[in-house]
Amino acid sequence: MHDIRSIRDNSAAFDAGLARRGLEPQSQAILAADAQARAAQMAVDTMLASRNAASKQIGALMGKGDKDGAAALKAEVEKIKADLPAQEEAKRQADAAVAAILSTLPNIPAEDVPLGENEGQNVEVKRWGNPREATGAKEHFDIGAPLGLDFESAQAVSGARFAYLRGQVARLNRALGQFMLDTHTTKFGYQEVVPPVLVRDDAVYGTAQLPKFAEDLFQTSDGRWLIPTAEVSLTNLVREQILDASAPLRFTALTLCFRSEAGAAGRDTRGLIRQHQFEKVELVSVTKPEDSDAEHERMTAAAEHILESLGLPYRRMLLCTGDMGFSARKTFDLEVWLPGQGQYREISSCSNCGDFQARRLNARYRPEGEKATRFVHTLNGSGLAVGRTLVAVLENYQQADGSVIVPEVLRPYMGGVEVLKP
Repeated sequence: MHDIRSIRDNSAAFDAGLARRGLEPQSQAILAADAQARAAQMAVDTMLASRNAASKQIGALMGKGDKDGAAALKAEVEKIKADLPAQEEAKRQADAAVAAILSTLPNIPAEDVPLGENEGQNVEVKRWGNPREATGAKEHFDIGAPLGLDFESAQAVSGARFAYLRGQVARLNRALGQFMLDTHTTKFGYQEVVPPVLVRDDAVYGTAQLPKFAEDLFQTSDGRWLIPTAEVSLTNLVREQILDASAPLRFTALTLCFRSEAGAAGRDTRGLIRQHQFEKVELVSVTKPEDSDAEHERMTAAAEHILESLGLPYRRMLLCTGDMGFSARKTFDLEVWLPGQGQYREISSCSNCGDFQARRLNARYRPEGEKATRFVHTLNGSGLAVGRTLVAVLENYQQADGSVIVPEVLRPYMGGVEVLKP
């Protein structure tokens, strides 16, 4: 959510920020709705003040024996009471009109985010590892089938974009998730959380998936939403709170995630890259504004550490204005090398959202020595997407005989197993 006071004070800068996102100016429509909301608020305040003043005068007049004057004021108070609900409703509608506009507008990009229309204008910041040659390399669904990766059974049970992981592949998948959690909690100081995966409207609105992206989500018959990422549950831990921001809050969780993939028709229809149900280790941080840029780097480094520990070549990309997510002001994507596809594919996205989500959540802190509160900054990232990491391990550690070498850091989680064999 955007700061309406900032838009009032500098509407040109706000429109310029939206223009970097490829959007038309919106400030005039916002300010017009805001003027109506402020006028409605003033009308309510005036009516309440008149009612209170008249109520006080009634007592004084009665004390003087002026019954006629008191009766007139009582009639005035009764009229105000009768008219007030309609004026309060007008105020609610005016406020809702402002919120309706603001809730559909994305975050303003940070100044150092490159201008661009799509992923073709993203900027490579860093590259690590030596990619394995793609010649002769198989894709993960061919490697995994003899090891327990079963799409056909899932198709019969659930339809497209689901999978059964069985036997060796299931154990490797579990090992990956546990290794990620252990690393983030012990090395990087994230607090492990087991959060709900069903949430209410307010929770999904708070992290900005609603109202704009409802079609990307799954909703239950009782109106709750299946989380598309644990970012929703973890970030909502601080909603409606005034926090002690002396140190960043850091949360991590391994959860199931659910996405309808409404806009992904025809893309990645085979394999684990784009599933309706998948596992992901999420990282969420909550900081003071002045600390969020450094925390963004730290979070991204934590995700990179997982890839480096697994020996998976990757590159870090700074996303351009046209490829960033709705709530982000700056995003780094980590793309892992997949020799079966002969290309880098996204495996983590780490975003600094500034105070965009905090305004929706009303998550604040009180700076030391100050009475007023300020909004915190929130950050989120994948640390990592477990299924995509499984894909990367299968493809990068595949052998000519169909076996897959288990990365050394995972072997303690695999009971010492060093090789998966068909």
